[in-house]
Amino acid sequence: MKPIHEILQWQDAQQTQHIVWRAENGVTAPKKFIVADDTLTADSAYKLACEGCGLLWQGDFQNARQLLQALARRCDRPDKKPRKAAKEAVEPTSAQVFNLHRQAQSQRARILAMVLIPLNSDYTIPLKRAPNVLDACTEAYGKLTEATPNSIVSLRELQGLIGAHEWRKKGVAIPELEANIHPHYGVFSPVRGEYIGLVANAVLPNTQLAFDIGTGTGVLAAVLAKRGVQRVIATDQDPRALACAQENLQRLGFLNQVQLTSVDLFPEGKAPLIVCNPPWVPARPSSPIEYAIFDPESRMLKGFLAGLAEHLDVNGEGWLLLSDFAEHLGLRTRAELLLWIEQAGLQVAERIDVKPTHPKVVDQTDPLHTARAAEITSLWRLTANLLATKSK
Repeated sequence: MKPIHEILQWQDAQQTQHIVWRAENGVTAPKKFIVADDTLTADSAYKLACEGCGLLWQGDFQNARQLLQALARRCDRPDKKPRKAAKEAVEPTSAQVFNLHRQAQSQRARILAMVLIPLNSDYTIPLKRAPNVLDACTEAYGKLTEATPNSIVSLRELQGLIGAHEWRKKGVAIPELEANIHPHYGVFSPVRGEYIGLVANAVLPNTQLAFDIGTGTGVLAAVLAKRGVQRVIATDQDPRALACAQENLQRLGFLNQVQLTSVDLFPEGKAPLIVCNPPWVPARPSSPIEYAIFDPESRMLKGFLAGLAEHLDVNGEGWLLLSDFAEHLGLRTRAELLLWIEQAGLQVAERIDVKPTHPKVVDQTDPLHTARAAEITSLWRLTANLLATKSK
């Protein structure tokens, strides 16, 4: 999913205006839009947004923020439409609940994306009481150049940029590192700390070399380096992730131990330890950041398992970090996972489990609460099945 830069046009004062539509999340521009200001009511705005009409804001910026909040409240209202009672009420499956939840999230995101904000070529917002977004936009869109155009962005995306900028400044505390990891825009933040603890505490098979597949922020590469692994090769195919990892590793003083490589999955050669934390849910992502959560058709998980044996040293271990959340949602079975492991010429040496502690585990208002409450995160210690390897 790539950033989109479309050219929009509209009629203003008997002149045709042109401007660039900017969307880092890959969302296409509204097919129609109107110029809106502080006189637009929330109910009217909600009706227009539901119809797919963009609202190009020309009023007070803070009022646009309040309008967005009002639209969110309307999106979250319970459906009051009467439904025909079925002859026999059928309890939806976990997978159906998940799919309905994703559809509702997608619809909500589409409606909230309809509040549009003008952005000048110098990353200033030409609206009253607008914040300074220069640093946030520079981090997400790149440094200003003479070719940087005036543009329109979704206010919701702009808020995401601002939030990501604050997280990048503040960082995420990682107790195992006794330091913070600073995620960049578009790079998944390591807020689920239980998998980091698993890597920090499992017995290392070797301290000479390790591969970190899909390094992201570089947090697991840093943990391995801190534990004394002399050389870590960390891979990722996302340039933003590699830049983020380099900055974090340099800040932590581990760049002399960690080599960053742009590659899909494995680098060349073999290692006695290969670590991978793939996306945990086999579903289609709706934005670039969701590729760290959703893995369509388990592509990365299957790719890691399929290539692991040939990249392991003799007596080497592959550490697969995986939640069983997808199993509780009915999107993948344990039997399927074990079959993929067997077909890849691997065997399970040990599985180390931990219970997640993030806030949603105890949030009973979450539509996916049942699955979250049962979730377990595991470190699967995988080794090559020598008999299976010889028989191939």
